[in-house]
Amino acid sequence: MSAPGASGARQFWRRLRTQRAALVAAVVVALLVLVALAAPLLTAIEGQDPTTYHPSLVDSARGGVPIGSFGGVSADHWLGVEPQTGRDLFARLVYGARVSLGVALAATVVQVAIGVVVGVAAALGSRLVDQLLSRFTDVIVAMPLMIMALALLAIVPSSFPRPVLVALVIGLIGWGSIAKIVRAQTLTLKGLDYVAAARLSGWGTWRIARRELLPGIAAPVITYAALLVPVDITVEAALSFLGVGVKPPTPSWGQMLTAADVWYQAAPQYLLLPAGALFVTVLALTVLGDGVRTALDPRAASRLRVGTGRKREAKA
Repeated sequence: MSAPGASGARQFWRRLRTQRAALVAAVVVALLVLVALAAPLLTAIEGQDPTTYHPSLVDSARGGVPIGSFGGVSADHWLGVEPQTGRDLFARLVYGARVSLGVALAATVVQVAIGVVVGVAAALGSRLVDQLLSRFTDVIVAMPLMIMALALLAIVPSSFPRPVLVALVIGLIGWGSIAKIVRAQTLTLKGLDYVAAARLSGWGTWRIARRELLPGIAAPVITYAALLVPVDITVEAALSFLGVGVKPPTPSWGQMLTAADVWYQAAPQYLLLPAGALFVTVLALTVLGDGVRTALDPRAASRLRVGTGRKREAKA
């Protein structure tokens, strides 16, 4: 007989395979991650670096307009160069994938870690602990994420590694919602019979949390985390666009959009490439997150099967 965990994993994959949109999104996300990981190899093939200035490739007399057609597109610069700096656009685009995805994933990990700890502690602690942590969580949820992130990033010294700082700021401000979800789920689970049996067997609170409660809250946590990643990547892009996120010469898609603000009419790829990369990434992550939610929720999967069956009957 197979273990329950293995059976649950098989059911998850079976439900996920029935969702074509989620599978296509998973392929797109995998390709984006592959591009981000292979950024050094891709730029080595082209022979360019994302942070190297090329003043000889721009016309300083005309305000830094790239020399050549379509923004300086050539055999050495596949997508052209940035105005004023002459930095290679292809290299900055693929390295921007590494920075933007890395910051979003790191921020999500911080949010999930804090949210799970606070939510479980509130549910298993005393009434006073629960009240204090719940009110503190309410304060965090009420904070406008963008405004707080702008304020914190504006006062932190620039000597601190910027991508790490942006990920920490987003993570430290955005964990409130997941803490509420974890608290509610933990309160539901701790009243079940198998948790009461573990307590009667002499298990301590944190052993029960680790062995019995955490597996039970894994599904909603994974679901919410999958939907947090596209939100965090959008927040990172917005912060970089506003000039308080990732700083030049480190590439970021939001930062590339800022540079395109004046020059996109001369070469549309300045705007279309980073904007298109952001759109495709956020859309793919959102569709994949929704697919994971449906696959982890048996009721949603059941509704999906019923809807699919009705469509097949109508076609027949």
